[in-house]
Parts: sequence; C-alpha cells; structure tokens
Amino acid sequence: MADGKNDKLKELAQKQMAALDKLCEDHKNRHYLIRLYTCDAIGCHSGGSSDVIRSLTEVINSHGAMEKIRMVPTGCMGLCGKGPLVRIEADGVKPAMYKLVGDMLARIIAAEHVIPLLKWIEGGRKGEFTTSQFLKDNELCLDLPFFTRQHKIVLRDMGHADPENLGEYLANEGYDALKKALFKMKPKDVVEEIKRSGLRGRGGGGFPTGLKWEFAAKAPLVEGEKFIICNADEGDPGAYMDSCIMGGGPHQVIEGMMLAAYAIGATTGWIYIRAEYPLAIQRLETALRQCKKHGILGRNIFGSGWDFMIEVRYGAGAFVCGEETALMASIEGKRGSPHMRPPYPTQKGMWGRPSCINNVETLAAIPIIMRQGADWYNKIGDEKSRGTKVFALTGHAKHGGLVEVPMGMTLREVVEEIGGGTDTGNPVKAVQTGGPSGGVIPASQFDAPITYESLNEMGSMMGSGGLIIMDSTDSMVNIAKFYLDFTVDESCGKCSPCRIGGYQMLKTLEKISKGKGEIADLQKLKDLAFAMKKASLCGLGQTAPNPVVSTLKHFEDEYTTLIKK
Repeated sequence: MADGKNDKLKELAQKQMAALDKLCEDHKNRHYLIRLYTCDAIGCHSGGSSDVIRSLTEVINSHGAMEKIRMVPTGCMGLCGKGPLVRIEADGVKPAMYKLVGDMLARIIAAEHVIPLLKWIEGGRKGEFTTSQFLKDNELCLDLPFFTRQHKIVLRDMGHADPENLGEYLANEGYDALKKALFKMKPKDVVEEIKRSGLRGRGGGGFPTGLKWEFAAKAPLVEGEKFIICNADEGDPGAYMDSCIMGGGPHQVIEGMMLAAYAIGATTGWIYIRAEYPLAIQRLETALRQCKKHGILGRNIFGSGWDFMIEVRYGAGAFVCGEETALMASIEGKRGSPHMRPPYPTQKGMWGRPSCINNVETLAAIPIIMRQGADWYNKIGDEKSRGTKVFALTGHAKHGGLVEVPMGMTLREVVEEIGGGTDTGNPVKAVQTGGPSGGVIPASQFDAPITYESLNEMGSMMGSGGLIIMDSTDSMVNIAKFYLDFTVDESCGKCSPCRIGGYQMLKTLEKISKGKGEIADLQKLKDLAFAMKKASLCGLGQTAPNPVVSTLKHFEDEYTTLIKK
C-alpha cells in the first residue's frame, strides 16, 4: 500500500517537473522585436501605471503589433519620484526610458516611438532611428549616476521582469538554487555557504545570517515542528524597500525562504506582512498559488522527498510588530507586544517551537548567493559588511527612489551622486538613516562609509534602509520631535521606560520648540534617553531616543537658539 502511494507521489512530481520545464522553455522560446516595460510597483501603480499600460496596449493593438512587442508590467525601476516610468528596449538599440508618463504621453510613446521603431527594425534598420524633440524632452538620461553607480543584486530583475510570471522567473535561473540545495547539498552545507558569504540581517540589526541559521538548525523540533518566518512588517516612515521587493520579486523571496527552511530543518514557513501593502500581498498570493499548483510548495518538492508549506498572516500596522517577539505574538493571535529574551526565538519561538526570523531583503539575497557562491558575494562591499544594501532614498532628494549600492560606498556618493543632492537647490544639511530607531548624520560626516559599524559610531544605524535627505531649511528639533511622536504613538506601553520616558521626552521637545524651554531641559533629554536605552524591554524603546540624541550631538545650537528666544 505504501509503495503504491510513493509511486503516485513520484509520478506526480515527474509531471510537475515536466510542466515547470515547459513553462520555462515556453518563455525562453518567445522572441519579440521590442520589449516594453512599464513600472507597476507601488509608487507608479498609485500614480496611474495601470492606465498607462492600458493606453500603450490599445495603441499597439490598433496597429496589430502585439505579437511582436512584449508588454511587461514590472517591479520597481528605481526612480520613483519620476514615475510612472516606461522603458523601451530592442536588440542593438540604446534603451530609452520615459518619465512621468500619463495616458496621453503613453499614447504618443506608442504611436511615435514604439511603432516607428518596430517598422524601422522590420525594414532592415536603414538610416538612423530618431524620435521627436517632444519625446526627447520627456526621456530620462540613463547615464545618470542614479542608474550607473548602483550595484544590483537583490533588485537584479526589478524593472525587467513580470513579478506574476513564474515561467519568466524559471527562465532567469529561478528555483535553480533550491534544486541545487535539495539534490546536491546537505542542510549544514547551505548554512556554511551563507556563513562564508558574510551576509548580515538586512532588517536593521545586522546579525550574521548564517550564524542565526546555525543556532536554529541545532535546535530540535518541538512536537515535530520548527518555523522559518519572513518579517515583511516594514513600518519605518519613508521606507518601502521590502514592499517593493515583495511586490516585484515574490518568487525570489519564496525561494530564499525555502532555502532557509531546508538549511535549518523548518517544517512550515510564515510570512508576516502588513495589510497596508495590497499590491505586494496580491503578487505574493499569486506566486504562492503558482508554487502550490506546480509542486514547488507542498509534498515531495521536485521529487526530493522534502515537504514544506508557507502560510501568510497580515499585520494591522503596529510598528512594534516589526520586533520579532511581538511579531510572533501577533501571528499567534495575541496582542503584539514584545517579551524578554532569552530564550531567543531560535530556541523557543512561536507556539514554543524554534523559530528563525529573517526580513524580506535578507531572504531575497539568498537564492543569488547560492547560485553565484559565497566567494563571489563576500568580495562585494566592506570587510565586515559584505554585499549590497537597498535604500529608499527620500526627503529632499533630487533623484529619489529605490537604490541598491555596495556596502562601503560613502554617504556622500549616495547623497550627492546617486541622489543628485537636493531637489530644492539648497545645500544638504544632513541625512536620517534607520527610521525612528536611527539618527541624524550631518553633511560634515558624509565621507564615512555605509557600514553597520560606521553608522553606529555616528549615532545612527543601518535600519531596514530608509535614507532621508534634509536640506538647510529643515529644523533638527522638529525632525527629532516628529520621530519621537511616532515612537510614542507606536509604543505598546508594556514597559515603563518606553511608555513614560518617551512621553516625557516628547513633552520636553514640545516645550523647547514653543520657545519655553530651559537649558536644564537638554540634560533632562539626555538623562531620559540614557534610561530608555538601558531599561526598555525591546529595540523600539531602546532606540527611540536616537533621533533626539543624534540631533543634540550634532545640532545642539538649534536647541539652544530656541531656548534663548
């Protein structure tokens, strides 16, 4: 009876593998003369990219050219402040990208660029292909440092692939790393590969990913269960890296989760994503359905005998649920508030089972590391901070958007070259990194490298990847007050240092900003910050004073000016 059941499972796995191979080959065998990419990530989507896609399609259809032109709604192309974006590519032709595309411009692009380009290619490429001055005025220069200075690994396929097309992911080496792990490597070999890569957690803490996996792998199953959890509860003001990665490359995150699960011996995966990301959720759920349909998730994956399934849980927007113990409590159906550690989640986590938690960007890097090798990855970046980091470049950035840069690149290179300085023309005054848990770094320190250690030394932190540019008109007191107001509002209230200390700091800042402060208030802020850092239960309370402490350190004159008034 058991043999018959195994034979059926084997036969099913073979059929599923054959179907996946066909999906992959069908995609590879489709040849188009032109590739037309439209950014359909969260920013461009809210700006009307669906209408742009419809308009492009209508015009191209009217010329009967759809079979020769590949229309692709893609993940984030990066320069979010200029979206919706449309990119046109053809073999042997310099790519073109259009900015701020609306319905009318989309129709003009299709009628006066795409269709003439198609006719030029079909006509033997005689003469030089040119477009009108009007179209040239609406193009983006692809030689901008914003595009040329990046080093894309996690964002490799963003802007060039359909996030809902499993065949395309397979054709771009998707799930090859998982097959390699399942059939050619033992779980401990996968752990060792990630340890050698030097990858550190991209959620903010920077803990070595391979070491965390090693702890989780050594933990025994509890009642036959162990969990891998993807933290997609991105909540920092100005940060949207994880939602774009999830929305633009859901299969990449899923594959990273599965590799992590295989490495540590997890029986089930959980993705905790905040409900405010409907587009990312839609694409994630589409990808999960595709995986279940084709046997990438479920029983006997790829005929390897390994079983694994992923569940999704939605967060209700509480910032504190980004903290791993609060996140697990929320998945369990409890109030999302943190608890003391140890025991750490890798020892005793969700429902008392060993649980390993990694954030979206960390998991998205895993398949690429496993395909290219640890030695390749650890040659990128800084000696202690390997690889690349994705940042959401916002605030007064002239060229704001999603960027991926090698660790060790200086803040000045990111702010002045990639970001183009300020959009106001005023001098850059400072940047704020790490969200509400981070700090403010003055322009005088922009030659420092972007590493976990250097940012910590300057009183800030890497965080999940928000990088906000501020110009000479920004008040550092108001910046500190804004972030503290956010953390006070988001505090779970479980521990007194955070609940009371944060409130008292906020009231003191409000007093100073109204011109009613005293010099003694500055020492009061420092004393409260020290107490919160030392005594708060979780990272939210421990790091909440950072914006205040860093602005006091670098811009104390702005506080004293308000007090002297």
